[in-house]
Amino acid sequence: MPTPNRSIWPHPTKLQTAQIVDQRWLPHQVVIADLTSVQETAIAIKDMWIRGAPLIGATAGYGMFFAIKEALQTDQPDTTFQKLTQQLLSTRPTAVNLHWAIDRQQKAINQANSPEEKLHIAWKTAGEIVEEDVEICRKMGEHGLSLIESIYQKNPNQPVNILTHCNAGRMATVEWGTATSPIYHAHQKGIPVHVWVDETRPRNQGARITAWELQEAGVPHTVIADNVGGHLMQHGQVDLCIVGTDRTTYTGDVANKIGTYLKALAAWDNGVPFYVALPSTTIDWEIRNGVEEIPIEVRDDEEVTFIQGWDEESQQIKKVRLTPAESPAQNYAFDVTPAKYVTGLITERGVCEASEAGIKGLFPAVKS
Repeated sequence: MPTPNRSIWPHPTKLQTAQIVDQRWLPHQVVIADLTSVQETAIAIKDMWIRGAPLIGATAGYGMFFAIKEALQTDQPDTTFQKLTQQLLSTRPTAVNLHWAIDRQQKAINQANSPEEKLHIAWKTAGEIVEEDVEICRKMGEHGLSLIESIYQKNPNQPVNILTHCNAGRMATVEWGTATSPIYHAHQKGIPVHVWVDETRPRNQGARITAWELQEAGVPHTVIADNVGGHLMQHGQVDLCIVGTDRTTYTGDVANKIGTYLKALAAWDNGVPFYVALPSTTIDWEIRNGVEEIPIEVRDDEEVTFIQGWDEESQQIKKVRLTPAESPAQNYAFDVTPAKYVTGLITERGVCEASEAGIKGLFPAVKS
C-alpha cells in the first residue's frame, strides 16, 4: 500500500475516527489502524503503536475527543470524563506532550456551553494540534538547516555527516520530524548529507524507522550499532549530532531515548556539536533539574530479552528470544542529558543556548 505522508490523520470516510500508522510493524509492513475510543487510543500510546513526544500529544488530542464523546453517553459525564482523562494520562510518564495536549483539550472543552459544542470543539482542537505540529517541525527544519549549511560551506567537497539517535523523524511527529527536519531541508536544497543511524536498542527505532524514513526520502544513510558512535566521532567521521527529546526542562536538561546521554558525552569529548531539536510543546516549565526530577519510564523487560524482525526463510515477522530464559533484565526507556553537554536547542523560533536564559530568550512570555 502507498506510504502515508503523515503518522496520524482523520479518517477520510468514517466520521469521528482517527487513523495512525501502527509502527510496531515497520519497516517490513505498513499497517494502518483506526482509533475510535479512549481504550484504543490508550493502548496505541502505551504499547507504542505510535511513539515520539509530538505524536503522543497529537494522538492524545484525539483521545480526549473520544473521552468527551464516551462520557456524554453516561449518567455521570463529569466523573467519567475525569476517569477517561486519567486513563490517557497514565499511558506514558516521560513525554510532556501527553500532558500538554490533554490540558489544552480540557481548557478548550471547558469553553463549551452544550454537549454538541464540546464534541465540536474537541474534534477541532485535535485537528489544530496536528496541523500546528506540522508547521512547528517545518520551521525547526528551516532553523536547523543553517547549522548544516555552515558546516558544508567550510568543506563543500564532502557530505555533512550527521549522527542521530532513536527516531525523531516524521513517525515521531505528524510530519517532517524534529531532528530529521533540518536533514530533509538540507537534502531538498541539494546539500549532500549522510546520516549515521543508531540502531537504538532495545526497540530499534533507529534501525527500523529512521532508516526506513530516510530511504523513502532518498537521503544517504548508514545504520550502525549503538556503540559505534563514539568511535566515529574519535575518527572525525561525524560533523554534527542532532537528536530529539521527549521532555526538556526550562533550564536545558534533555530527556530522550536511553543512550542519548552517552552520545552527548562522546560528542563533548571529541568537540562534535550536539544539538537537540524540540518543539516548544516539549518544554517542561515546572522542572529545573532534569536528572533529579524528570520521571523515567521503565518498560517491560521483554523489550530487552526478545527482538522482532523479518525472517527471510518464512517471509514473516517473527519474535525471538535473545537472552538466557532465566536472566533478568531492566528496561529504562529514557535518560537525561544535562544542559552543559548540549551545544544548542533547535526550536520553531530559532536556535538557542541550552539554558534558562537561552530558552526564555526565545519564549519570554511563558511563565516557569
